[in-house]
Amino acid sequence: MVRRFGDTERSPGARMLFAALAAMALVIPLFTVYLLVYDRQSQSKTAQASIVQGWGRPQLIDGPVLVIPYWEDSTQTITEKGRTIVKPVRTERELVIAPDTATLDTRMRPQRLKRSIYQAVVYEAENSGHARFAMPAALARLGIAVDQLALDRAELRFGFSDARGLFGPRPVVSANGRSLNPETGRSSSNGGAGFHSLIDATALPNTPIDIDYRYALRGNASLTLVPQAGDTRWIVRSPWQNPSFTGDFLPASHPQSAKGFVATWQIGNLALGRPLVSIGDSDRPGAAPSDALLALPYGDPDRTAGGARVELITPVDLYDQINRSVKYGFLFIGFTFAALLMFDVVGGVRVSAIEYLLVGMALVLFFVMLLAFSEVVGFATAYAGAAAAIIALITAYAASVLKSWRRAQAIGLMLIGLYGVLYVLLSLEAYALMVGSLLLFVALAMVMYLTRHLDWSGREEEAATSG
Repeated sequence: MVRRFGDTERSPGARMLFAALAAMALVIPLFTVYLLVYDRQSQSKTAQASIVQGWGRPQLIDGPVLVIPYWEDSTQTITEKGRTIVKPVRTERELVIAPDTATLDTRMRPQRLKRSIYQAVVYEAENSGHARFAMPAALARLGIAVDQLALDRAELRFGFSDARGLFGPRPVVSANGRSLNPETGRSSSNGGAGFHSLIDATALPNTPIDIDYRYALRGNASLTLVPQAGDTRWIVRSPWQNPSFTGDFLPASHPQSAKGFVATWQIGNLALGRPLVSIGDSDRPGAAPSDALLALPYGDPDRTAGGARVELITPVDLYDQINRSVKYGFLFIGFTFAALLMFDVVGGVRVSAIEYLLVGMALVLFFVMLLAFSEVVGFATAYAGAAAAIIALITAYAASVLKSWRRAQAIGLMLIGLYGVLYVLLSLEAYALMVGSLLLFVALAMVMYLTRHLDWSGREEEAATSG
């Protein structure tokens, strides 16, 4: 009699051992699929960074601040030819004044940029704001007199992290209704890019200065505001339906609907932990963005500066979904092998180790197909198509292995249930572990019940035959 490879007469325990070994052998291809998903995800991030390269990186904005140069007189003691000489030294410094109140209204218009099968979320942000500056009461405590200030050479500085995102009409800045001329260079306090406007602040000791401004920025993934005023109010409006609010300050309110969201931050100076007035150096760098800010990858906004941040996120990332589904690969293999094992040891249908492996490879192939088609047609459609193809393949093969279409239909129905449950698990991230453990419990209970009278070693059958 000719026997198929791996179809020798074995005890039920040996058959279960062979099924377990076949399942363990599938660790390598399953792990390879996991690495493949990671590699495709890395390629996707590289492609997204390339897409947004000329658009603008995650933007971090601050300002306006009022910068007033002043002279600081001091003395320097030097020794020349054995004589001690005290020389007067005059150093130019900068007094940086944050506004007493600041209001910023931002309208974010997101859009998706596509290249081949990849896409990135970018936005255009129209910023319009108002700020009021007054002579700080703490000036005397800093040892600075009003007559030391060069009020006629003051500057208004506005900062953001990536100057390439500045677009649209030229920024508009006015002081007490008088138009000012924006100029490049002289960023605010974030060490990045920016622009400034010269302003005559000679009236500041007696009269507050009201500043109105408007400019537009392009960026991707996130927008961050670094508050500096005594009282900061930031309102962000956008049609994006899936915002994420992070940073050091969360919005006081952020109603969301199918039309988008409106988020409002209200931040006081006491929460910032820094004064409204500080002293800076007059030889600050110009508008070149810092290396740290330019090195930010797509979707990884700068988290070093404290502020209020809104992120335009995708509800569930495609590759994260596939990665999570691959982690449930052993659940599929375990359930399918358990069903075949029951037909093998209980139903009397011999299933060889090679047949276990072929079925297992088909289950692993599902995740490869899911990855390949998801990048083109989307996750849901790819999931349905790949699942249907694999279920049909395994059902047809099981009909030959199990010598019965009825048995094969049982395998097919089980797979339909498994793929349906997996799809639900992928949408129930918080309860995925609980549901998965319950499924394993049910599977183990069924195997224990169906095999409760089984002679795993085969010794009782041998004894009966020899007797």
